Amino acid sequence: MPTPTLLVLDAEPLPRLGRLTGRARIEHTDAAGLAERLPRADALLVWDFTSRAVRDAWPGEGPRPRWVHTASAGVDHLMCPELAASDTVVTNARGIFDQPIAEYVAALVLAMAKDLPRTLELQRERTWRHRESQKVAGSRAVVVGTGPIGRAIARTLGALDITTALVGRAPRTGVHGPEDLDRLLARADWVIAAAPLTDQTHGMFDARRFGLMQPSARFVNIGRGQLVVEDALAEALAKHWIAGAALDVFESEPLTPDSPLWQVPGLIVSPHMSGDIVGWRDELGSQFVELYELWAAGKPLENVVDKQRGYVPGH
Repeated sequence: MPTPTLLVLDAEPLPRLGRLTGRARIEHTDAAGLAERLPRADALLVWDFTSRAVRDAWPGEGPRPRWVHTASAGVDHLMCPELAASDTVVTNARGIFDQPIAEYVAALVLAMAKDLPRTLELQRERTWRHRESQKVAGSRAVVVGTGPIGRAIARTLGALDITTALVGRAPRTGVHGPEDLDRLLARADWVIAAAPLTDQTHGMFDARRFGLMQPSARFVNIGRGQLVVEDALAEALAKHWIAGAALDVFESEPLTPDSPLWQVPGLIVSPHMSGDIVGWRDELGSQFVELYELWAAGKPLENVVDKQRGYVPGH
């Protein structure tokens, strides 16, 4: 059997694939060379998971990779009609980012409840100003998205004694359906967006949804930037419809220096870093090598994405 050709859509630093020496013919490409090389590849590793090059370069009819793996939880950056309709298997990096993101969300919740951003500002100003902060124990959260990340967030918030409701694509034991979301938003102290980006979730947090929330509520998005209508969020904060928000993902990244979001009162901005802990790239590389071993042996792959839904089903 010929040695499979593995094509890597590069990003720095490159993945460590030494364990595949002699077991794969590894080729590297940037976005510009992707279309030319794709038909000759048996498998594609989308290491540059911020690139949308796969959507533009994916071949229609004819030779194409039998397997595509993206080093990210979301797949919206690579999914296109031709890929969705093909027999190519798509897998993602489910499991790598769950707990780091959950910890990041918990940190944001505590930071907002305890007014830590203002404390740091006052320290820089050398101003002693006593304030009262809020207790998170006994408060209520809604997590939209019931994949591994959403469930890890619910568990972690539960450790802080925050009562958390999960909202998913369909109701089932322990999970609310979309029809319950508005009712839950109206009672929540914390609203966490952790859903995949699909046609159904695009722009789901708009002016109407922010208007349903309590004036004391706070909103966090660690899912996809396009889940949120950013102008509506800015207006909700400016008009005090909600008390605060934190965005780690944005409709367009990186956020430009002239973006008005930097100066929205009550908004914490972070550069898409909630899941990126020390050593995360090595974990992504090791996960891919393990999946490659399954694929090369003809065994069923883990983390297989339902290409029509846009995520790994079964949650």
